[in-house]
Amino acid sequence: MPETAASTVHLLLLDDHTLFRECASRLLAAEPGFEVAGHCGTIGEGLKILRCKAVDVLLLDFDLGESDGRQFLRLAKDQGFRGKVLIVTAGVDTGVAAELIRSGISGVFRKHDSAALLAQAIRDVMAGKVWLHQEQLQSALNIEPETRHNNRMRPFTEREQQVLSCVFEGLANKEIAARIGVSESSVKATLQQLFSKTGVRTRSQLVRIVLEQHRDQL
Repeated sequence: MPETAASTVHLLLLDDHTLFRECASRLLAAEPGFEVAGHCGTIGEGLKILRCKAVDVLLLDFDLGESDGRQFLRLAKDQGFRGKVLIVTAGVDTGVAAELIRSGISGVFRKHDSAALLAQAIRDVMAGKVWLHQEQLQSALNIEPETRHNNRMRPFTEREQQVLSCVFEGLANKEIAARIGVSESSVKATLQQLFSKTGVRTRSQLVRIVLEQHRDQL
């Protein structure tokens, strides 16, 4: 297969608002490296497309009228779908966002944000990052140390909070070092401390475990 084909990201949009998904489909189809495998408005149509076409990223509306995105995700996983999932929604509270991340989705994107930002969110989740808006991420970081302790996670130091906030933004080690004014080796050491405290081995696992530990407070 040619390299260009191998690097193409195949998208499926499932949203019961026809105008939104048609406009989003056209805009995303014009993005380099993206191909829209299909768009639809019902769970049945979405499952049919997944059976017929390869999909790398599912853009899923959370509110599907009489059901919500979680129902579709259960059916899609039962059907064998293993791609990335980005919830695209007009609004979802932070508690539900934390639950969704904990269940394995790659992020939550707000519909009123720009098409350019949606394209970036898709590229980020394809790179293994978790996409959430900054205020949702800060909700996890701003919990008092006593709350963290009660949730069985040792308190984060100020430096660990700085690095964790940058991880939530998807920054690389070099970018984190420049942001907070330390060496790249210091960033790596702090990340290892965070991994040790949380019992994880990757950045995406780190984000998920922090959100899971604090889902009741988000």
